[in-house]
Amino acid sequence: MFPGPGLTSFQVSEVIEGFLPVSAQTSYGGDRAFDRLLAGAGKAAGVRVSTARAVRDLLRGVLGAPPGLRAEDWMALVASRPPVALKAQLGALKARMEGVPAEDLPPADRLPALRARLTAMGVDGFIVPRADAHQGEHVPASEQRLVWLTGFTGSAGIAVVLADKAALFVDGRYTLQARNEVDTARFSVQHVSRLPPSRWVAANIPRGAVLGYDPWRTTPREVARFAAACDEAGARLKALARNPVDAVWRGRPAPPLAPIHPLATRFAGENAADKRRRIAAGLAADGIDAAVLTRPDSIAWLLNIRGGDVANAPLPLAFALIRKDARVDLFIDARKLLPETLVHLGAAVTVRPVAALGPALDALGARKQSVLADPAGAPDWVFRRLRRAGADIRDGDDPCQMPKACKNRVELAGIRAAHRRDGAALTRFLAWLAAEAPKGRLTERGAADVLEVLRAEGRHFQGLSFPTISGAGPHGAIVHYRVTAETDRKLRPGEIYLLDSGAQYLDGTTDVTRTLFVGGGKAPSAAMKDHFTRVLKGHIRLAMVRFPEGTSGSQLDVLARSALWQAGLEYDHGTGHGVGHFLNVHEGPHRISQVPNAVALRPGMVVSNEPGYYKAGAYGIRIENLVAVRADGKGVGGRQMYAFETLTLAPIERRLIEPRLLSAEEKAWLDAYHQRVATVIGPRLDAKSRAWLRKATAPV
Repeated sequence: MFPGPGLTSFQVSEVIEGFLPVSAQTSYGGDRAFDRLLAGAGKAAGVRVSTARAVRDLLRGVLGAPPGLRAEDWMALVASRPPVALKAQLGALKARMEGVPAEDLPPADRLPALRARLTAMGVDGFIVPRADAHQGEHVPASEQRLVWLTGFTGSAGIAVVLADKAALFVDGRYTLQARNEVDTARFSVQHVSRLPPSRWVAANIPRGAVLGYDPWRTTPREVARFAAACDEAGARLKALARNPVDAVWRGRPAPPLAPIHPLATRFAGENAADKRRRIAAGLAADGIDAAVLTRPDSIAWLLNIRGGDVANAPLPLAFALIRKDARVDLFIDARKLLPETLVHLGAAVTVRPVAALGPALDALGARKQSVLADPAGAPDWVFRRLRRAGADIRDGDDPCQMPKACKNRVELAGIRAAHRRDGAALTRFLAWLAAEAPKGRLTERGAADVLEVLRAEGRHFQGLSFPTISGAGPHGAIVHYRVTAETDRKLRPGEIYLLDSGAQYLDGTTDVTRTLFVGGGKAPSAAMKDHFTRVLKGHIRLAMVRFPEGTSGSQLDVLARSALWQAGLEYDHGTGHGVGHFLNVHEGPHRISQVPNAVALRPGMVVSNEPGYYKAGAYGIRIENLVAVRADGKGVGGRQMYAFETLTLAPIERRLIEPRLLSAEEKAWLDAYHQRVATVIGPRLDAKSRAWLRKATAPV
């Protein structure tokens, strides 16, 4: 139904029933022949694109979508029921277009080319965020400007380019990775918390200089920070009508085109019409005429649709306006909407091209209507357009974010079911790994591929929720390490192996980290066991906490760190992020982190529990389960109390535990958790894996 997993090295072939495999033996017959083929197929085949030229344009978008889009999915954008001959020609044309290499500047020439372009535009610097116009973590290939310019592939970052210097800003997850990927002679790598980009600008931009930014890819809050920094330095911030990176990026991919499908109410738990009415009622109660939605996950949740425009998340890239009467304008490339999706959306949702968003905002302003927009998540362009049109702008949070974060009863049931299937796949993998890793032949990539194949066997599997972090030995100390052909390392006896992975299912999203010891006749060092057990203590303390209504994740974060602090240790990342329901694996507005966050944890929210410790050049340790907030009785004065329900089901590495460091209460929690894993997951396993699980979940 949705884009499936990509081909792995353990899958020899893929056969899609009813479709011809793309083959070099099928050649493209030419545009005229293709036009005749389309005309001949006609209405009986449900043809939606009438010429070869239009098909090529559509295929550019298909090639801009993530790899792994299944043939029946992208072919459905051309025809609902394509005959065999049309399928063969579509496959041949796609293969032909894929075989044409994109011309581009060598990496070393990109920064000088950008600086030359800035000079031609009359500006002295430019801000290059990783974000696209939707400000999400998942960015399509056509929006990967930061990767193109710097080489940095992490999920969060920003660069500032001046005439004589440039800097890349990343958080603690990526400091090691950035220095490995980026030419530090061209870009200084800065920790974003210790030296924010705006402070760097204030200290480095010359007086009288003009710093440019793209208003589509910068939020008003970011603009305010940079404007203040420029004012402090005697410089000026300027919105640019065209992104200068695009002017020098040759061979830039086309915006992605992947089909959008309805998500059945049996998975969503609430139909889209009821969601629209619920959000609209909130707007009306606050005296707001319309809200601008720029987050694809909000739009996907609101309309019960899912897409495939970005990797690892089923997002349809789009914008929307929801009005107080529950009508919605959906601004999207209509080629992505399948006939059944249009029926699902219904008459209350008007589909319009993305270019119509500006005039729609102008119309709201002309009528002096009140419009809600999120200054932390919507592009500055939206606010500039509304302000120019005379709208009554109401700054506020995206109205879909909180309802989306508080999962309903059906969503929670689906998430639990997804975790049972996911836990069974992971446990089968761990049993296999225990036998194979000590042989010294298994690599990081090979292990990750096996786990993906096992997950893909599960019901409702739709792909990975993020690229698997498979880090052996010192690679585990790189918090968001991504294995490549160049870095692929063997799992060696006596080392620690960190595996952070997850999957997307129609009924839920998973994310789990296990830190494992590769035995092979060797024993873990005392330091390994001490570090691992302190991380485990923090994990258990957070899992066991009971807290009153109104408590935020920032107030709980210390529980996960205290055992590490006692030994003078720390980790430089958050302890927990929200997780969506068959949506983003990283979801707001809640989190567990040292960074102040006033969002209170509420029932139905799903959040990760993942303290860690990283010894550079040696190993990384992280233990992650997903948990759901649940009601847990009343406290003093009748105040509502909450607790966490642990969702993830997979054994925790016993060989790395130092039992003397665990309290009786912590041991009891671990033993009870392992008993639950054995009871729930055991019956889903083969006899060999079940025997391994019994040992892996034995009492401490």
